[in-house]
Amino acid sequence: MESFFALLQNNVLDRRSWTTREQLRIAMVTWIERTYHRRRRQRRLGRLTPIEYETIMSTTVALAA
Repeated sequence: MESFFALLQNNVLDRRSWTTREQLRIAMVTWIERTYHRRRRQRRLGRLTPIEYETIMSTTVALAA
């Protein structure tokens, strides 16, 4: 958890000063959804990123059809 918050701080919080909490909230949610979740390797997906897993699965489904 500490490494997640360190990444969040380096990639969002420390990049600029935020005038409103709403701007900061949107920037945090955007970073988490666009960057962190899409690039982080996940154990339940066989240590693949979600993008890699979806590519493999869509290829497998296309070959099966």
